[in-house]
Amino acid sequence: MSLPLLALFLAAFAFGTAEFVIAGVLPDVALGLGVSIPVAGYLVSGYAIGIAIGGPALAVLSKKMNRKLLVILLGLGFTIGQALCAIAPNFELLLLARVFVSVLHGAYFGIAFVLATSIVPPARRGFAMALILSGLTVSNVLGVPGGTAIGTMLGWRATFWAVGLLGLAATLVIAAVLPARAGSGAAQGSFRREFAALGRQQVFLGFLIAILVMTGQYSLFTYIAPLLLTVTGVGSQAIPIILLLFGVGATVGVFIGGRLADWRLMPSLIAILTLQTTLFVSLYFAAPYSVPMSIAVILWGGATFAFGSPLQSRMLLWAADGPNLTSALIPAGFNIGIAIGAVLGAALIEAGLGYQALPLIGAVSLAFAVLIAAFSAFLERRSSTVPPLPEGVPAQ
Repeated sequence: MSLPLLALFLAAFAFGTAEFVIAGVLPDVALGLGVSIPVAGYLVSGYAIGIAIGGPALAVLSKKMNRKLLVILLGLGFTIGQALCAIAPNFELLLLARVFVSVLHGAYFGIAFVLATSIVPPARRGFAMALILSGLTVSNVLGVPGGTAIGTMLGWRATFWAVGLLGLAATLVIAAVLPARAGSGAAQGSFRREFAALGRQQVFLGFLIAILVMTGQYSLFTYIAPLLLTVTGVGSQAIPIILLLFGVGATVGVFIGGRLADWRLMPSLIAILTLQTTLFVSLYFAAPYSVPMSIAVILWGGATFAFGSPLQSRMLLWAADGPNLTSALIPAGFNIGIAIGAVLGAALIEAGLGYQALPLIGAVSLAFAVLIAAFSAFLERRSSTVPPLPEGVPAQ
C-alpha cells in the first residue's frame, strides 16, 4: 500500500473523527456552554448541512487549483477550525466553527476520492476508494472512543485539540508524500463539463441510490440504542459493545466492497443492495432476541458500508471528464439521506409503531434502490455509450 494513499486515509480518519466524536462529548459540551442537549444537537445537524451545501460549492470554486495544494490548505483549515472549536467561548461560535470545518470536510472527501483513484492503476481504484471510505468507519471504531476518553479525562475542549493535532499530522504527511501533480487532470476542463456529467444516468441515479441507502440506514441507526434497550432487552453496558461490532463489520465491509468494485462493479453493487434489503427484513424479525440481533447488526454494518465503493467508483467512472462536482456532491447525497432517515424514523416512532418497525423503512428504501440499480444497468447495456475519458487524455 502506497504512502500517499495512507496519508489520504489518515486525513479521512481525522475528518471522520471530527464529525462523529461530538456524540461522545455532547452532554459535556451542553453543560459547559450552558445549553440543553437538544440545542447542542444542532452541532450535529449543522455539520451535516455544511457538508451537503458548502462542500460542493467549495469544490467547484476551487476546481482550478493544484490538487495537492488544495488538500494541504483544507488540512490546515481543518486544524484551525478544530482550534476554534476548542477555544469557543459560547455555543454560537462553536456552531460556526463546526460548520466551517464541515465545509472543508465535504470538499476534502470529494477531492480525496479523485486523488486516490488517480495515483493507482485502474484495477485498484475500487480498493483506493474503499481505503478513503474506511477512514470514516475506522474513526467510529477508534477515533470516537478515543476522543470521548480524552474528553472524559481532560475535558471536552481537549477532544477538539487532539483532533486538530491529528489533522495537522495528516496534513504534514500529505505535504511530504503526495505527488505534486496528483489528480492534475481534475483541475482541467470547464464548468460545463462538470454539470454535464451530472446529467448522465449512471451519475444522477447513483445519487438517488445513495440517498435511499442512507435513508434506510439512518432511519434505524439513529435510534439503535433505544431499540436495543427496549425491544431487544440488552443492558446499557452492552450497547457500546454491539456498536463496536457494528463498526468492525462496517470496516470489513468497506474493503470487501472495494475488492468487489475492482472485480465486477455493477453486479456487485446490485448484489450488495439486495443483501442489505434482506438484512433489514432480518433485523425486524431478530430485534426481540439478543444473540440473533447482535449477529444481524454486524452483518448489517458490513453490507451497509460495502455498497459505497462500487457506487462511487461507477459514478466517478462516468464523470471522469468532470469529476469535481460529482465527487463533492457524493457526501452531500449521503447527508441528505441521513437527514431524511432520521426524520422518517422519528415520524414512525411518533405514530406509535414502535422501534421494532424501524427496519421496515430500510427494507422498503433498499428495495427501491435495488430496482433503480437494476434499471440503470439495463439502460447502460442498451446504450452504445462508453465512460468518458478524463479531461486532457487523448482518445485511443
